[in-house]
Amino acid sequence: MKNNLQNQLRQQDAHALAQGYSRAIRLMDIGSIVIFFALELGLAYLLWGNPHVGPWLLLSAILLGYLAADFVSGFVHWMADTWGSTTMPVLGKAFVRPFREHHVDQKAITRHDFIETNGNNCAISIPVGIATLVMPHSSPAWVFLAAFLGSMIFWVMGTNQFHKWSHLDTPGPVVNFLQRVHLILPPAHHRIHHTAPFNKYYCITVGWLNKPLAMISFFPLMERLVTWATGMLPRQDDIGTEAAKAVLKASDGEAPMVQAAKALLEGTEKPEPIAPSALPR
Repeated sequence: MKNNLQNQLRQQDAHALAQGYSRAIRLMDIGSIVIFFALELGLAYLLWGNPHVGPWLLLSAILLGYLAADFVSGFVHWMADTWGSTTMPVLGKAFVRPFREHHVDQKAITRHDFIETNGNNCAISIPVGIATLVMPHSSPAWVFLAAFLGSMIFWVMGTNQFHKWSHLDTPGPVVNFLQRVHLILPPAHHRIHHTAPFNKYYCITVGWLNKPLAMISFFPLMERLVTWATGMLPRQDDIGTEAAKAVLKASDGEAPMVQAAKALLEGTEKPEPIAPSALPR
C-alpha cells in the first residue's frame, strides 16, 4: 500500500513554490511580527502588578498555553496540508504555500530567516493578542484567560522556529538538549509526519498530542466529515487526485483505540461457571 501511494504522488515543483514568497508577503510578515510583539509586551505591561496575578496562576497558564499551542499547530498544519490550493488569493501564497513547499523540500525551512520562518504564525495570532488586551483583567478568571491566551499565541509564534530546528543537521547544544528531553519538537518524532502521504503527526510545537490524536483518529474523522459536507477531496492539490483517493480509502475504518479495545475484549477469558455445590448455604 505504501509503495502504491508513493507511485501515485504528484507533488508540485519546489522551485516554483519557493518563488511564491513575494515582496508583498515579506512586508506582511515584517508588519505581523512587529504588531505581535507589541501586543505581547502590552499584555505583560497590563498584567505586571495586577493584584490577581500569582505564580501558580501564571505557571498553569503558561503550561496549558503550551499544550494548547501544540493542538493549534496541529490543526492549522492539517488544514494547510489537506485543504485549499497555493493559487488561492492571499491565503494560498501566504499560508498554504509554505506547507506545500515543505513537503517537496524539507530543508527549505532551514534556509528561511527569522522573518520568513515566523511571520505567518504572528499574523494569525494578532486577533487573539488584541482580545487579551481588551478583555477585563478584574478577576483571577479573566487574568488567567488573558495569560493563557497570551502564552498560547507566544508558543504558536515559536512553533515554526521549533519546526525549523527539527530539520537542522547540527542544532546548537541547547536546542539539541531540549529536543532530546522532548520539550520542543524532536527530529525523529517529526520524521513520522514526513512519511508519504504526510497524513499523520501534524502537531509541531512539541508533538505531545500527536499520539493521542492518532489513537482516536481525530484528523481522519475530520477529513471524512469535511468530505461528507463539501465533497472536497483531502490533499488533492498537494499529492494528486489518485493518491488522495487512495489515502481517503485507506483511512476508512475504526480508530486504532477502538480496534485495540475490541482486541482486548475479544481476548478476555470468559469466567467459568460456579458449581452449585460451591455456593454458600
